[in-house]
Parts: sequence; C-alpha cells; structure tokens
Amino acid sequence: MADLTQRLDNLLARLEQWMPPVLSETDWKEAVAFRWRRRQSLLGTFGYLQPLRRLPSITLGDLHNIERQKQAIISNTLQFLRGLPANNVLLTGARGTGKSSLIKACLHAYAADGLRLVEVDKDDLADLGDIVEQLATRPERFIVFCDDLSFEDGESGYKALKVALDGSVASQSDNVLIYATSNRRHLMPEYMKDNESYRHTDDGEIHPGEVVEEKISLSERFGLWLSFYPPRQDEYLTIVSHWLRHFGCTEAEIEAARGDALVWALERGSRSGRVAWQFAKDWGGRHGRQFIAEQP
Repeated sequence: MADLTQRLDNLLARLEQWMPPVLSETDWKEAVAFRWRRRQSLLGTFGYLQPLRRLPSITLGDLHNIERQKQAIISNTLQFLRGLPANNVLLTGARGTGKSSLIKACLHAYAADGLRLVEVDKDDLADLGDIVEQLATRPERFIVFCDDLSFEDGESGYKALKVALDGSVASQSDNVLIYATSNRRHLMPEYMKDNESYRHTDDGEIHPGEVVEEKISLSERFGLWLSFYPPRQDEYLTIVSHWLRHFGCTEAEIEAARGDALVWALERGSRSGRVAWQFAKDWGGRHGRQFIAEQP
C-alpha cells in the first residue's frame, strides 16, 4: 500500500508539470510583482502568473532630471490606487533615460498601498485578455508592464494590445492599467512611403491616409504620454555622482571621477542614466566599493 501511494504521488508530481500552476492566497498576498510565463505541455501551450516576492531596489529618489515625468506618473498612479479615473501610460524616448526604472520605482514606493506589477513580454501580448480576467477579481491594483515595446507589421500582439487598451468592454477592468515603454513614439516603424497615403484637399488641408492612421491608432489609446530625452553633460554628471555616493565614495573621489565619467560617455557615444550607472559600477568596482544598488 505504501508503495502504491508513493507511485501515485510521483504520478501526480509529473502531471503537475504539465498543468498551469495555481496561485494560492499566500502567493497573491506575499508577491509584489508577477511575470506572465508560457510553458509547453502535452496538452498544448498554457500561460500562468509567476509570483515575484522581492521589490526592485530602485527608488523614486534615485531618478534625477526627469522631475516632470516623475510627477506625472506619480499623480496618475495615486489616482489609480485611490480608485479615481487614471490613464494607461506610454513612456517613450531615448534609451537608458529611466523609462522602465520609473515604473519599477513606483512599485517600490506604493507596493504597501496595494500596487502590484505584472510584467508581460511583447510576444505574450495575445494573452492580455486572459491575464486581465485573472486579475479582475482581485482587490489589489495591477499595472501591466510592457517593456521596450515595438511592433513590426503583422505582429499579433499589436491588435491584442489595442483591444486591451480601448477596444473591448470584456478586456477592461478598473483595477488594471497598462504602462508601456518604447523607443518609438508610435510603437511601429515609420517609412517614407507611408507619406504617399496623405491626401491634400483643394483648400490645402492635409489628411493622413489609412496606413498612417493605423500606425498611430495604438499609441493614441494611451491616455498619458511621457517623453524622455538624453541628459545634458551637467545632468549626466549629477547622475554619476548619485550612484557613486551609493557605492560609498567620498565627495573628493566623486570629483576625481568626473573626467573618467565624461570619457566613458564619449566612448559609449551617449549620455544617459544607464551609462552613468554603468560607469559608477565600473569605477566603484575598480576602487573596491561594495555593490549595493540595482541597475536602473
């Protein structure tokens, strides 16, 4: 009898590997974020929420020179947490300027108030309807986070995101917002040939054609747009100084590192918060400083 019980336990364990994991109430309460994952099984492909219990260490105070964007997203997020009207948000602009870090910092700031994050890869956006359905009955407030979002012509996730944003009553829920980041303002590539579809009326008025209308229709469904730009040299050095202080550097050491920081940015061909972080990590490591900060 004991042998049969063991064999049944082994069989159930193997079957569980082919079934979607079911979140317990403890998972819902202890997790501060979730990642939507997909798994192949003998029964087909299924998606499930993977709970993540550690908060990102990046905070709102770590983000410099984006005060306008910071205040806008904080205001929108607080409205959402209070059950007031709030917008889906599209953060666009130069790479490494703090778009995704700002969303993670909001989670860090407001997780205690019931804010939760669900990270969804672009390739899994077709599952948005299923994701929202799982979240709709929960008391927490969820931000569905799509990082580095862009589409090529014909990708299935494009229409799925349009429906989730504004196109279907069944896909909307008052405890779910979508925050997305992208280097493209309209999320899709734009070509010179698209301009051929513009129409000019006799009075000189210009009307975009169907190709252009389709390409901007997705980004326009985000109610709040936030644009990010590369920092000036002095702003870049301010960010470098902040991260070097995180590694315990003295003011004299920070001043001595300024020249190296500028050379680092010149060799990388850009100035950004990410480049500043990477320099501080390299400089701090070479000078024996302790690693105590997460990548912005």
